[in-house]
Amino acid sequence: MASFSSLLTEIRACTICQAHLPLGPRPVLQLHPKARILIAGQAPGRKVHESGVPFDDASGNRLREWLGVTREVFYDPEQIAILPMGFCFPGSGKSGDLPPRPECAPAWRKQLLGQLRHLEITLVMGQYAQAYHFGKSRSSLTELVKSWRSYWPHTVPLPHPSPRNNLWLRRNPWFEAELLPPLQKRVSEVLAL
Repeated sequence: MASFSSLLTEIRACTICQAHLPLGPRPVLQLHPKARILIAGQAPGRKVHESGVPFDDASGNRLREWLGVTREVFYDPEQIAILPMGFCFPGSGKSGDLPPRPECAPAWRKQLLGQLRHLEITLVMGQYAQAYHFGKSRSSLTELVKSWRSYWPHTVPLPHPSPRNNLWLRRNPWFEAELLPPLQKRVSEVLAL
């Protein structure tokens, strides 16, 4: 297995799906072998592609609120790893960003997860990350997130924190009332905040 630093250097130079990326490759991820929390998401959006900083957008603001952490804690790779299913902005479609490129996860995910030996909790957001981590056994996002206690305390399915999910959040007030308080407590314990 490649060393962590050489693996990260190789990923940052990755061009395997270059021909399919409208803005070209710019892998965006954050991790360190000491990380205790993993955020498994979809793929960077256009704004994140431009900044090169994961969750550097409205989704990130909401996610940090959900977790009860500051930007400083969130962007400390020794505490929180951020590993999307696709590392580069896949482009825009009719109703939002396109799915993560299918080449990325098979090429890198297993190697990277193997480096994260201190994880205590994995937060899984978005249908592609959820299919990877939970399989396709659930019929809907709502059903999967409602079953969060089945995976607690090591894995937590979450809706994506995107403003595009405001309607889902309004229709599912139990999410913020029932899931977020124990999640914030768990994150605080794991990070010793």
